[in-house]
Amino acid sequence: MKRIARHMNRTRLFVLILMFSLTDTAQALRVYSPDSVLSPAAPQDSYDYFFLEAMVQRQQGNDDAAFDLLRHCLQLNPEAPEVYYYLAQYYSALKDQDRSLEYVKRAAELDPDEPIFLETLAQLYIGKKEYDKATEAVEQLYAHHKDRDDLLETLFQLYQEQKRYDEAIHTLEILENIGGKNERLSFAKSDIYTAMGNRKAAIHEMEALAKQYPNDLNYLGRYADMLLMNDQEKRAVEIYNRILNEEPDNVRAQASMLTYYQVQKDSTAVEEMTERLLTNKNTTPQQKTYLLRQKISENEDQGGDSTQILSLFRKLMKPQPLDIDIASLCVAYMDLKDMPHDSIRPVLEHILEAQPDNASARLQLVSFAWDEKDMDRIISLCKQARQYNPDEMAFYYYQGMAYYQKDEKDEALSAFQNGIGVINEDSNPNIVSDFYAVMGDLLHQKGMAQEAFAAYDSCLVWKDDNIMCLNNYAYYLSERGERLDQAEQMSEKTIKAEPKNATYLDTYAWILFMQQRYAEAKIYIEQALQNKEDSVDNSVILEHAGDICAQNGDTEHALQFWQEALSTRPEEKVLIRKIKLKKYVKE
Repeated sequence: MKRIARHMNRTRLFVLILMFSLTDTAQALRVYSPDSVLSPAAPQDSYDYFFLEAMVQRQQGNDDAAFDLLRHCLQLNPEAPEVYYYLAQYYSALKDQDRSLEYVKRAAELDPDEPIFLETLAQLYIGKKEYDKATEAVEQLYAHHKDRDDLLETLFQLYQEQKRYDEAIHTLEILENIGGKNERLSFAKSDIYTAMGNRKAAIHEMEALAKQYPNDLNYLGRYADMLLMNDQEKRAVEIYNRILNEEPDNVRAQASMLTYYQVQKDSTAVEEMTERLLTNKNTTPQQKTYLLRQKISENEDQGGDSTQILSLFRKLMKPQPLDIDIASLCVAYMDLKDMPHDSIRPVLEHILEAQPDNASARLQLVSFAWDEKDMDRIISLCKQARQYNPDEMAFYYYQGMAYYQKDEKDEALSAFQNGIGVINEDSNPNIVSDFYAVMGDLLHQKGMAQEAFAAYDSCLVWKDDNIMCLNNYAYYLSERGERLDQAEQMSEKTIKAEPKNATYLDTYAWILFMQQRYAEAKIYIEQALQNKEDSVDNSVILEHAGDICAQNGDTEHALQFWQEALSTRPEEKVLIRKIKLKKYVKE
């Protein structure tokens, strides 16, 4: 009676816990008020109140309060399994795994009929790899819950882990009695018999499965596979041939025969069966890709005769619809063999005919056109791509760059601005950074300085060491005489990254000049002059050199530099004035 009474009290508590989880806390607490603790009620009522309050605090996320209340409950009732169970969870969260395990174990001892306690205990033992103790807990649980197949599955895994093969087999037989023989259970039994060294039983198990399902040739193939694994090649091959006579395109039988021929080192048969599998309409794309990769690897080991592989690819790409995976692998192989663009391009175009939204194939065609400086081709490809892949940022980038190379600035700017809309947090930072950098250059060329600076800022958010952006941003700021300290910091990064780049050295020297730090400016402009062969705009460097020399009092050299700059820009009026006045003048 004592045990029954305790279970009745626990049931009442769990009903209350369910009540406050479904309604509100106040409604649940009205059942037990603080006054009940002071009433002449039994001590159990006091325990019930504090346990319920602990559950309320737990439900509200007040874990510290719940933890303290549960420990108080344990003082009131040291034999309350539910308290041990909930405290175990808190000790686990506190990384005290030993006490957590101890408390779950105690909960299970106090109430072995509560499945959640034993299940949790088993899981904790499994986590500690104490499989023997986990097995004991699950066995105890299954003894009271014969209707739970999942416990049998767990027991099977535990027996297998401990190499308790006889018990594992017995467990599988129970599962078969419940649900009937099936592929999974038969394979598992066969594997265990094989691990036990009982080849005869392993083969018999697969034979029984094949006999039970005589119309399923895949089971017959599995039986043959087991024979082959156990050195009964002749009987296995007879079965494979029987299957292929009945079903010539049976992929499993073909694959098994391929394995057999490979072991026998029958190269002619291997070639024939490989081709049969590759041309089999039932072979999956993944299987075909695997076979082709294997074939390519073998070919490379034997000297790498690409004619054989390419001939095979051509044969495989004839059937329609085109197998995109095979065509893509063909492209990858041709790249590996460093074949010319003219050879690879038709395959890529063939892919696009079959799958117009194949962004990878189109991007590769774009890269070919870029290498060949065919800007019109790039623009055409990117326009088509934007119909099929409107969210692929790379196409906006290449289209904009192609227009930029053609000096069609408005079209270039439009392409970049359209591309901004598809930028997201997963976009490639390098491409996005260049996106904004080129936009900044275009906007500056159109006289939209503030918009250009905003684009440069965005560029540097994505990649703060974009050197070209840092140089251009710094130089344009210096031209306007704005934010010179910031310009100097940006420019300094560029000369540290590329200390012999004449353009970057010139920018840094010019910023120092604008800060009236003429002596320092002279040091860097001299370095720029030493490396100016690498610069595309020597006349600007020469003019700056003249300006810096003039402000350092070296009029003779200033005139020489200005005159040399004038030879390439004979209509430059400011240069003519500087030479005529023999001094630096602003534009």
